[in-house]
Amino acid sequence: MGRQSDARDRLLDAACRLIHSRGYSAIGVAEICAEAGVRKGSFYHFFASKQALTLEVIDAHWSAQRASWSAVLGGGDPVHDRLERLFRTQAEAQRAAKQDTGAVNGCLLANLALELSNQDETVRARLAQVFDEQVELVRTAIGGSRETARAMVAQLEGMVLFAKLGNDPALLDGVWEQARRLLSA
Repeated sequence: MGRQSDARDRLLDAACRLIHSRGYSAIGVAEICAEAGVRKGSFYHFFASKQALTLEVIDAHWSAQRASWSAVLGGGDPVHDRLERLFRTQAEAQRAAKQDTGAVNGCLLANLALELSNQDETVRARLAQVFDEQVELVRTAIGGSRETARAMVAQLEGMVLFAKLGNDPALLDGVWEQARRLLSA
């Protein structure tokens, strides 16, 4: 039986880390390969292009995040408790990133949306689908309108953006209280 390679997974992991910390345009295929410990020629065995890799990074990242969002937003707890848990979980992820790396990297998906939405229609369309899924998860949890759910996701993503801009996860400390006031208005 032949040896199984984990090169594809290493490329995905490396691309996710590099894109999340530095952005799409700041890195190239050669750097992704070096970070993954994979020869550049092998890259094209697994991915047709950097764009194809990025689409898989989006899907892998959202798959893990979707499971977390579904677990937090599902269940029988009161809706405000579930939403608070979602907001606090996301804020804690930014605090952990700052502690581990010295930087608040923000949301990988939002970072890519800001960087590529007017440059790459395929990536933009996939990110739009992901954000629509996030909004639908929140809408289902709150039993409210799509607009209200979109406002909740926007509040969370916007404050994560401010935390990244200031490289200060403390900017997320009041995000749930702000969202709760918006939800009650």
